[in-house]
Formats: sequence, structure tokens, C-alpha cells
Amino acid sequence: MKIAVPRETAEGEARVALTPQSAAQLIADGNQVLVEAGAGEGSFIGDDAYREAGASVVEDAEALYRDADMVLRTGRPSEAEVARLKSGQVLIGTLGPLSNPTLAQALAERGVTAISMDAIPRITRAQSMDSLSSQSTVAGYKAVVIAAERLPKFMPLLTTAAGTVRPARFLVFGAGVAGLMAIGTAKRLGAVVEAIDVRPVVKEQVQSLGGTFLEVEMTDEEKSQAETSGGYAREMSEDYKRRQAELIASRVGEADAVITTALIPGRPAPRLITEEMVKTMRPGSVIIDLAAEAGGNCELTEPGKEVVKHGVLIIGHTNLPATMPASATQMLSKNIQTLVKHLVPSGELVLNFDDEITRGATITHAGGVVHEATAKALGIEPAPVPRNAPETATEPPKKPAAASRPSAPGASG
Repeated sequence: MKIAVPRETAEGEARVALTPQSAAQLIADGNQVLVEAGAGEGSFIGDDAYREAGASVVEDAEALYRDADMVLRTGRPSEAEVARLKSGQVLIGTLGPLSNPTLAQALAERGVTAISMDAIPRITRAQSMDSLSSQSTVAGYKAVVIAAERLPKFMPLLTTAAGTVRPARFLVFGAGVAGLMAIGTAKRLGAVVEAIDVRPVVKEQVQSLGGTFLEVEMTDEEKSQAETSGGYAREMSEDYKRRQAELIASRVGEADAVITTALIPGRPAPRLITEEMVKTMRPGSVIIDLAAEAGGNCELTEPGKEVVKHGVLIIGHTNLPATMPASATQMLSKNIQTLVKHLVPSGELVLNFDDEITRGATITHAGGVVHEATAKALGIEPAPVPRNAPETATEPPKKPAAASRPSAPGASG
């Protein structure tokens, strides 16, 4: 299996899909690894490190794609990069098919087997492949570091000859991986931390990190509906949102820094902080909106920008992990390597669609969109996949089936 690692071209993307260490392990498994020259520069990895690991460094991107059986990326390919892919190739990356389903259709039309890191099911045996968690860890940590640097005050309580300095107060929305990392980091820096989440089950986790969990009164039915089977927060009823907004409004004005992480897969980020709430915050306060790429949890967030509104700095970075490329790449590379090992156990691709991981992460295959939620977002029926008989890379690629483009994509599930 020839595995290619191209240089990322998205603006601000400094990560690379494989470290030399991961490349060496894939090579030991019987694969060839081809790396585009300069692919690791953003993560402070030189071409010689890949050569020492046994990989081949390729100067020409066109040749890299042409010779590859599998292409590994950190994120989505551009239109030009999609055009380089050929029928029968396997593409692995964080493709975000629910937020950009037309990309899946384009990959299907090219006959590419697209496997998305963010579609890997959240099950125990897939934990080492869970790039959403690893990259959220980076984002949660970096959010607090940015807030600490941009706040005009100390983080910890200080008792000095000049008087007592009160600690900074943080409010964290969402107690998933990013939120919990933010809570723990802010506490280690001496801040007072409060957190809110629709899932009551995370209360103990918040408290174990030293945070105070803010609870919205919930009915038994709401408690049972707050979390999806995959562990994600679910969009709640309008009545719950009203009660949540009342609690939020009472706490936002007391916070020096607010970090929001609330996301619903395949949906715009829930709006939790209104302009009126921002007006209640003290001048110099900071909001770090980790949901900016999905529209933001704050009404005033501008994705990709830092803006000051009503004296409050609102930061809407859309790719915080890329701002810590050394650690982010180390973790992401291990996630990708583990997935490749699962799919290519001994130098040959095995697509067993009876396997929950393979079935859940595969977005397109043999000319069709096979991922149910992505197909639903496109308004089409998912293409069938072979069952009870693993496919291997030695089989000829199937001719892509014509897919009609819907006049209006439906809502994703």
C-alpha cells in the first residue's frame, strides 16, 4: 500500500497528517510512505526526519497523488486537490461531511473511498483513533492560554503588600473534552471556574477538576434526551433553552473570561450568549468561542476574527489546534496511524463494512455516498455497501454511479 502525505494548503493549517515516528510504524507494517517535500515544516518536522524514518520525500504534488493508493490529510481537500484524486484511491482526513456534504458528493463522483476522522464512532476500541477528542484537548488548553494572555488582570488570587488581588473568574460552556481541558487548565492557573452543560452526567467530572457546575432544572424526560448515543450533547427544547438562557444571563456578567465549546454534530452551533449578555460583561473581558467554525455560540462572534464589542474582546479562531502544531500533530498522527493500521493490517487494504468503525467512518465508496447522515444531508438515499465479505485493494474499482444533485440539501441528522 502506497500511502501519501501531502502538504496542507489551507490557510493557517500548520499540522501534518503523519509524524516520522508514525510513518516508520506504517512502513514496518509493510506499507510505503510518500511525503510531499515541506509537509512537516509547519510542525517543525524536516524532510530529513521522514527520510530517516524510511519514507520517500516527493517534490511534485501531482506525482505524489498519482502514485498513491491512500492519501492522508489533516482536514478537507481543496477543489484542486479533489481534482487530483483518482478512482479507487482512499482518502482519510477530517472531512466534516455533515457541514459540507457537497464535498462528499464530489468525492463519490470521482470514485474515491473517503473516510472521515470525525465520523469514527465513539466506542471503546476506537478511542485511540478519536481525533476529535485529541484535537479538542489542544483547543481547550490553548483557549485558556489565550484568555490568560489577553486578560488585563492576574489569573490567581494574590496577597501582596499592595493589597489583595482577586482571582479571575472563568465561565465554560460545554463540559466535553475541550471544556474539561479548559476547566482543568484555568484551575491550575488559579482562576475560579464555573461550567454549564445540558448533560447532568458531566457534573462529577466538572467538580473533580475543581469547577462549579451550574445546573439548569430539568425534567426526567429532558435528562434522558440530553445526550446522544455517541456521547454528544443534543439540542434541547425551547422551554429548556429559555431556562438555560436565564441562568447564563445571571452568570455571564460576573465572568472575566468565557470559553464556549457547545456543538451539535451536523447543526449550526447553538446561540448561548446574546448581545445583551455581552453588554453586561466588564470592559476588558474576553470570550473565546471554540464553536466559531459552526457559526459560534456567541451572537457577536465573527468566525476567524478577533473583534471588540461593547468593550469585550471576542475571539473566533476556527482552528486552534493548528496554533499548537507540535503537540496537535503528534496526537493527530497517532489517531490516523491507528486507523490506517485498522484498515491496512498487513500492507493491504481491507474494507470490512460489517465492522462498526469502518462502516461508521466511511463516507463514500464505489461511486456512492454510503454514510447515512451525509446522504440525508444531500437529500439522497445512501448507497449500499458490501456486507459479510471484506473488500481488498486488489479488487478493481467500481464505476462511479451517477448521482443527481438535489435542488436543496436537507437538514443533517
